[in-house]
Amino acid sequence: MYARSTTVEGNPQAMDEVIAYVRDEVAPLVGDMDGYVGISMICDRDSGRCILTSTWATEEARRASASAVGASRSRVAEILGAGTPVVDDWEVAAMHRVRETPDGGRVRLIWGHGERGRLEQMLGAWRTTIPPQLEQMPGFCAVSTLIDRATGRAVSAVAYENREAMQRSSEQALVVRDRFASSQDFEITDVAEYDVVLAHLRIPETV
Repeated sequence: MYARSTTVEGNPQAMDEVIAYVRDEVAPLVGDMDGYVGISMICDRDSGRCILTSTWATEEARRASASAVGASRSRVAEILGAGTPVVDDWEVAAMHRVRETPDGGRVRLIWGHGERGRLEQMLGAWRTTIPPQLEQMPGFCAVSTLIDRATGRAVSAVAYENREAMQRSSEQALVVRDRFASSQDFEITDVAEYDVVLAHLRIPETV
């Protein structure tokens, strides 16, 4: 499976308006396209940053949808009073879910970079070590990893049922990711936390 993420940062006061637009206009639009698998939206209400991610069954379906969503992407940026959105294309490398992320859920994103020639080795280690450790954390819902094979970039999304569960996991999660990064020579470049405001995902289990 394949995904496209669009990151926009603008006026925090306009976040509710843009959430409503994505829910009422964008989600139905992409939902009718061939190869559609799901859409999610996460946001940071303090910074005004939001990330929309659509998921597609094939790379061809993702490419075919690109032109059709251009106007919607521009509208999101307009509502937020933002500059040009940042668009990234990904491969869905892994997905593990123990429960659906509920309303009020939170997600921690971990961005990083590894050697392109070691991506399969890294993913194999990730699949066998990370999900079992996350399952031990109260309130854990799901984890997924997206990769860009051409650059070696990757991002993992770890979802929890609420803000309190994420906060309780912080120290343990830091140990887990630092240990993994060190063992795989993987550089973590950024970590951020967001509210889950839309999660219409049907990505099947891959771990």
